[in-house]
Amino acid sequence: MKKIVNLIWLPLVAAFLLVCSCGGPSDGKYVFHLLTTNDVHGCYFDSLYASEGTKNSLIAVSRLVDSVRSAAGESNVVLVDAGDCLQGDNAAYYFNYVDTLTPHVYARMADYMGYDAVVVGNHDIETGHPVYDRIVREMKTPLLAANAISDATGEPYFLDHLILKRHGVKIAILGFTNPNMKNWLSYSLWSGMRFESLLPLVQEDVDRVIEKEHPHIVIVAVHAGTGKGDGLMLENQGMDLFKTLRGVDFLVCAHDHRPFTAANDSICLINSGSHCRYVGHGTVSIEIRDGKCVSKSLDAGLIPVDRSKADTAMRDRFRADYEAVRAFTLRPVGQLKDALVTREAYAGMCGYVNLLHRISLDVPEAQLSFAAPLTFNGRIEPGTLVYNDLFTIYPFENQLYVVKMTGKEIKDYLEYSYSTWINTVSGRGDEHLLMIRNEPDPRTGQRRWSFVGRSYNFDSAGGLIYDVDVTRPAGERIVIRSLADGSPFNPDAWYNVAMTSYRASGGGGIMREGAGIDTDSIDERIVARYPEVRELLYDYLKIHGSIDPAETGDRSVIGEWHFIPAGLSERLMSRDMNLLFGH
Repeated sequence: MKKIVNLIWLPLVAAFLLVCSCGGPSDGKYVFHLLTTNDVHGCYFDSLYASEGTKNSLIAVSRLVDSVRSAAGESNVVLVDAGDCLQGDNAAYYFNYVDTLTPHVYARMADYMGYDAVVVGNHDIETGHPVYDRIVREMKTPLLAANAISDATGEPYFLDHLILKRHGVKIAILGFTNPNMKNWLSYSLWSGMRFESLLPLVQEDVDRVIEKEHPHIVIVAVHAGTGKGDGLMLENQGMDLFKTLRGVDFLVCAHDHRPFTAANDSICLINSGSHCRYVGHGTVSIEIRDGKCVSKSLDAGLIPVDRSKADTAMRDRFRADYEAVRAFTLRPVGQLKDALVTREAYAGMCGYVNLLHRISLDVPEAQLSFAAPLTFNGRIEPGTLVYNDLFTIYPFENQLYVVKMTGKEIKDYLEYSYSTWINTVSGRGDEHLLMIRNEPDPRTGQRRWSFVGRSYNFDSAGGLIYDVDVTRPAGERIVIRSLADGSPFNPDAWYNVAMTSYRASGGGGIMREGAGIDTDSIDERIVARYPEVRELLYDYLKIHGSIDPAETGDRSVIGEWHFIPAGLSERLMSRDMNLLFGH
């Protein structure tokens, strides 16, 4: 005989079932997988723009993520990115500044891949309000940065955290951006915000979320480097957090492009490196009784991404976007009369840095300029230039500023710059002129010769005639002989110096530590602001039609400088350059 349920009870039964399904987790064991990316830097597509072949990409990451979801179950996988997604590649530039009407390709890709959260990176802020505010509007995936505080409200400008519920298990994700923003970027790019240190803010926010939400698993994602854990680096506070955080299961780091994992009894740190080379993989196994976690085990590692194995459905879906970017970046923009080789900048004057100085000195306010090699080891052959080549010449979206400096500040600035670049040598023994070391590459683990410092901070000056005496100690190497036109250089006089917005805002520490200038008050010294340097380069080509070393290397405009003594410096430089790059 069939049992007939009284219709009066049906709504109550349905309500009871709904409560059960939406309540806490059932008793039992659960395994969740955390997959992480960071510092993607615009590596959206797997196809090259100007040649055949493949490159690291989100399209390859998507295939790897899908394979984990297929094996573990989609609801058991959490996908998080720790920032710097919107800069670094032609595709990012195109959708940031050229095609601003089509929904941004990164927002659509992140949603397609099913990211649960994306943290704001410093290079994301560098794109400016119109870009990242647009991403917030267009992307369904939440953008997190709890320490970017709105001046207007005193609350986070972006979302501070979110709660995922999987099988009733609560997973909290808190996101934080790099607190060192004001030392790199112009205020106009982050107007209306301030950035707080991750210490002690992260712990305070974690405590608040735990008290309010009672999550079973806590993930903190920060766009900050792993660092040394010595509390001295505002931009790299990862290990500082790893050593001190309580109540956190996974700490996801970024920014320094260093693939790294660490673990202790209560927390795992994951930094997947950069440019879609690895995916971070954390595993958490928990046991639930009466709605509470009674045991938990954690593990973390890195999964290499095979660039040749792509999500073909994703590639097809975004094919039109790729073709639009490719057409833009293959557009001819002018002629190059002689090869530009960026590594020549470490050995002295070269056509590449001469070009940067010339572009800077062409703005009417500038008397002098500072410039550094921003591509470590690039080469552009003579012939027709396409827009894609401009990304090799100038890969960043830095603006050009003209800043007032005294002659003494300029000399001190140069002393500091070269102190991060060269050693004092005597000509005796096995000396290195360049400040290099033979160590394992933190990204690959392979031993190689590399600079101790960051080569994009090796500034030289344009508009001056000076020598760098490699036998003198740091602080006493620079001898400024005159301005480029032969007129005297006066340590007490004021000069207008063209430099990037990154440098003027404090990037590399040269303005503050070298010249002794408080970059917090740099606006008082800025006499002119210009668009991104790459755009100025494009404008130069539109006017001149070509890059000719005879023009860009005109000593009466850009001046000249030399390492001295010539014989000693040339001999040691040749050996060091061979160690870095081979014959």
